[in-house]
Amino acid sequence: MSGYLRLGVNIDHVATIRNARGGPHPDPVRAAHIAEAAGADGITIHLREDRRHIRDGDLDAVRNATRLPINLEMAVTEEMQAIATVFRPYAVCLVPERREERTTEGGLNVAGMHNRVAPIVTALRAAGSRVSLFIEPDPVQIAVAEVLGAPVVELHTGRYAELWLEGGAEAAGPELERLKFAAADARRRGIEPHAGHGLTFDNVGPVAAITELAELNIGHFLIGEAIFIGLDAAIGEMRRRMDIARGAAVAG
Repeated sequence: MSGYLRLGVNIDHVATIRNARGGPHPDPVRAAHIAEAAGADGITIHLREDRRHIRDGDLDAVRNATRLPINLEMAVTEEMQAIATVFRPYAVCLVPERREERTTEGGLNVAGMHNRVAPIVTALRAAGSRVSLFIEPDPVQIAVAEVLGAPVVELHTGRYAELWLEGGAEAAGPELERLKFAAADARRRGIEPHAGHGLTFDNVGPVAAITELAELNIGHFLIGEAIFIGLDAAIGEMRRRMDIARGAAVAG
């Protein structure tokens, strides 16, 4: 395990704002440029079935705009599989998706969807993408991820973030322990664990201190904070807080 914790910046909500008004502004390509200059280690984009975030035409535009690896989030569908096998991003993260949801509401139930997920994992890996499964921090889901041959899992931190809002670090403590156990379990199985969803300046420290984690993917909070302090400053501050927490954990 490395002491360095990577930061993937999700720029979806730049596209969401653009789509709300129509026209080309704000441009997610510009957000990718800024993220790279500000210290991001990767760019995450979610091509949803309803195209409410990134659109098909943004895929190549974003990739051509940055040297950073692209992590494409997508639903477990034949349409998305076909797009991803042509686009061939560095990484593909399979996520649950419902049309009526405002945001991703939980992890992908790979245990219950094994027969649907398995051929897509195989096809994406054959196309050269590093496949990640966005799952709850649950031993059963991690065990199935191993069976599926996924090299990466991204642990859903949404419940942790909700509990933090309700009662701070103490309230979120039990969920933090679940995340720690899941990250360690993934490592034991030879899977690289990532984490993301709902992470902010306030709550990122304890998660960043989980030394088994290799990467955090953060989007909505950074784009929202950019309204007040700018995207480069928001990413820089998140990077700083992650580094402090990880540095203290490694030293301790």
